[in-house]
Amino acid sequence: MPALPATREPSAFYRDRAIVRWGIIGCGDVTEKKSGPAFQKAAGSRLVAVMRRDAGRAADYARRHGVPRWYADAAQLAADPEVDAVYVATPPDAHLDGALLAAAAGKPAYVEKPMARHTAECDRMITAFATARLPLFVAYYRRALPRFTLVQELLAQGEIGTVTAVSHALTEPFHCRDAGWRTEVAIAGGGHFLDLGSHALDLIDWLLGPIGEVSGTAANRASAGAAEDTVAMAFRTASGAVGSALWDFAAGIRRDSLRLEGTEGAIEFSVFENAPVRIETAAGVRTIIRDHPPHVQQPMVQSVVDDLLGHGACVSTGESARRTSAVMAAALAGYSGGRGDAFWTRAECWPGRGRKGNA
Repeated sequence: MPALPATREPSAFYRDRAIVRWGIIGCGDVTEKKSGPAFQKAAGSRLVAVMRRDAGRAADYARRHGVPRWYADAAQLAADPEVDAVYVATPPDAHLDGALLAAAAGKPAYVEKPMARHTAECDRMITAFATARLPLFVAYYRRALPRFTLVQELLAQGEIGTVTAVSHALTEPFHCRDAGWRTEVAIAGGGHFLDLGSHALDLIDWLLGPIGEVSGTAANRASAGAAEDTVAMAFRTASGAVGSALWDFAAGIRRDSLRLEGTEGAIEFSVFENAPVRIETAAGVRTIIRDHPPHVQQPMVQSVVDDLLGHGACVSTGESARRTSAVMAAALAGYSGGRGDAFWTRAECWPGRGRKGNA
């Protein structure tokens, strides 16, 4: 990645303000409960405008959620003088455009995950915000959820000693369902791996340090379309732990586990299920429950708002999210014949497409 100008210190950006007024570009399903209400409920935060290309749906969302203004044009929302910061909640193919609108308007942005379809788009966002000296955040909200901050605390306390290995498995029978845009590569940048696998990889990055030495393979075993439905990966974290992971979205049985092995024990937890954290040591096995809040993005939204108001530092930035995109690109490079270009335009010649079924 090219050298970038120094970013403005995020915590200094709105230090003279008491509140951050938000606008949402793309008020679709993810904003109904997971994220949208969080911008109203977080301390020091207010949602003042929303945008959706369908004007009727934008107006309906604004009415139902008590938002004073709505737009059918993203540029108009970004230019609204009463919008201080922008949440880009569109599908991934529009993340770059929405983020660049915010940067050009001189406003920080909080972008949905995955950050973009590939790292080249991530780099353009990072460059734009660094040049404008604006903070850029990405919605890897598990970094702020109580269950995962508990795991971080257990590791910091040395509960399982030195972490030696990490393993993750997520299997789902998604090949039997219509996934909509989430498996349309031109929109999503890949299949369910980018949408769901990114969460686990980001958690590993946060808990154990950036991921390197990545090797991976992918295939489409049973799903319609060009996107991969099965990915296997090996890697090493910056802290020295070796890792392996499997994502199989053409499996018949659901499984969701992320396990950290240490010199004194192990910690196992679910990435997606609201299940207890399981700790195994010589003293025995115990479980700890940390339920998700009603709006799962609210702790991360609060972290972003606190950062902007000078009360803290958000741990999910454009730079950290870019690392996760680069790891996924390394795992999928062989499947799509490289991911440095607009690979979604040449799906008919992807090497990985020949691995479907019993081929």
